[in-house]
Amino acid sequence: MSELLIYILSTLGAIFAMLAAIGILRMPDAFLRISVTTKAATLGVGLLLGAAALYFNDFSVSTRVQAIIIFIILTAPVGAHLIGRTSYFLGNKMWKNSVIDDLEGKYDKKNHKLLSEDVAEKNSREKKEEEKK
Repeated sequence: MSELLIYILSTLGAIFAMLAAIGILRMPDAFLRISVTTKAATLGVGLLLGAAALYFNDFSVSTRVQAIIIFIILTAPVGAHLIGRTSYFLGNKMWKNSVIDDLEGKYDKKNHKLLSEDVAEKNSREKKEEEKK
């Protein structure tokens, strides 16, 4: 029974890791690539580590695996967020079919800090007025 569970977990983990690799190649912009790889690779690594914990069937291995999985689940989204934010601030273009740009006009380009809502609204109004001219 445990061997079957090990096979299932390792197969699913490998599939998710493969989907992350395919996502890197197929997605049109950096932001979508970051999103796909973070989700799929985190789940894939978690499943593979779970299979390893079941395979070795040792308390010390299981506790280490749990600690590693928790660490990956906590740090991967933070790292992806920082990479995505840096990519946005450096001016990487979003895919042409991306519908929403939540940060447009809401940050100061000089110091890369988010602006308050009223300043952001003022900036977006000014930008729309410039586009009309």
